[in-house]
Amino acid sequence: MSAADVPVDPPRASARPRVPATVWISWVALAMMTTSSVAGLRPSPTMAVYGLACIFLYLVPALVFLLPTSLVSAELASGWEGGVYNWVSLGISKPMGFLAVWCQFAMTIFYYPSLLGYVASTLAYVFNPGLASNGVWTAAVIVVCYWTGVWISARGTKGVAGLASGGLIIGTLVPGILLVVPGVLFLGQGNASAAPMTTGNLLPAWAGLASLVLIVNNFLSYSGMEMNAVHVSSLRKPAKEFPRAIFLAMAMVLAIFILPALAISWVVPAEQLSLTAGVMQAFDAVFAEFGSQWLTPIIGIMLVTASLGGMLTWLAGPSKGLLLIARQEGYLPPYLQRLNKHGVQQNILVVQGLVTTLIAMLYAFIPDVSSAYWIFSVITTQVYLIMYLLLFVAAVRLRRSHPDHPRGYRAPMLTGLCGVGFAASLAALLVGFVPPSQFGSGNVTLYIAFVAGGALGLGLLVPYLFYRLRKPSWKQTEAS
Repeated sequence: MSAADVPVDPPRASARPRVPATVWISWVALAMMTTSSVAGLRPSPTMAVYGLACIFLYLVPALVFLLPTSLVSAELASGWEGGVYNWVSLGISKPMGFLAVWCQFAMTIFYYPSLLGYVASTLAYVFNPGLASNGVWTAAVIVVCYWTGVWISARGTKGVAGLASGGLIIGTLVPGILLVVPGVLFLGQGNASAAPMTTGNLLPAWAGLASLVLIVNNFLSYSGMEMNAVHVSSLRKPAKEFPRAIFLAMAMVLAIFILPALAISWVVPAEQLSLTAGVMQAFDAVFAEFGSQWLTPIIGIMLVTASLGGMLTWLAGPSKGLLLIARQEGYLPPYLQRLNKHGVQQNILVVQGLVTTLIAMLYAFIPDVSSAYWIFSVITTQVYLIMYLLLFVAAVRLRRSHPDHPRGYRAPMLTGLCGVGFAASLAALLVGFVPPSQFGSGNVTLYIAFVAGGALGLGLLVPYLFYRLRKPSWKQTEAS
């Protein structure tokens, strides 16, 4: 039988090229995803010092920063892959793209000390509440937790993301409910609120620019929307459904941020609040009122577990993005581009860890742990805001230079949104250099030096030096 005589079966469905099926998600599901990645209890003590005015101070950055960032990022994500590096590179230039992705990574250098400072103060309530204001304890917890995270991440352990998957429930919703409901009952029993709750307190008292500085921290609370925007292509009708998802997420985020902050302000006087341990102070006071202080260590463990899970999930992410760009364009020296046997950028994590350790030591030398926590939070915010300034400029330029480029979603009034977002981000960045009124007794010059050195040095000077000193041999032809 010749080959020509062999009957040919009709092509089976399994033999045809497979086109990956689009996995659609509902706009409600996207709203929940956004809420879980943005909302948390950690910023609550910061705003609780304002009492009822925290509503205003949360709502304003939501409108002028969260909303523009969400809609603008959605258009960019639905039109161009590659994240913020590609958006800024195409919209402005490759060097500016490197600066943007560097800032995404660099903000974590100060983010982890502030996050783990919160973990240390929370963990203190499991063992000895007096340790919450102890700088040596705080520094030790930061160093141990960070290097443990590096060890886990460097081994390429799979399933680390699962440690943070229940963070919204374990570390936010359940503790939040256990804080707000007893707080309402606390007032309902006739106890006076520690903060006045009259209409005259809806706006923060104006005592100069320093009285509004704490609003800067809310920009960091709302950051990260450019990462969630990638899911816009998974909606069936992005033009209609994405705005719905964002507004629903905004409502849920505001509720999660505002209600616990109010509950804290009801039971803990502002002058006694610790910016790191304020959440646990409130839990301890509320549970004491109802004879349930034995719950305080349990809540502390829940909050710590959720925070550490989130840290592990994020630890290798930003550095991985920086590594990919650095290998393609040769922006980092070969030592920082090396991978270990598990394919993890271990050298970057180790260098980052050395800097984090030095920063942690500052907690041991700065007398007020709350002051150190605030300074690191401001530096984190300012470095990240540099990236957002570039993102808004790139979005406007891409709309003008590539008007016909296919986009799954087009943000309404893009230029206006970018203008509002850019102005708000720039204002927040500049205001961050002003010491808040709560720390008016401190050394203003030292405060400005810390903030300027951290934000401008890490956010601008370091990437500039990497770019200027780069060599052709730094570029990797293959990602190995």
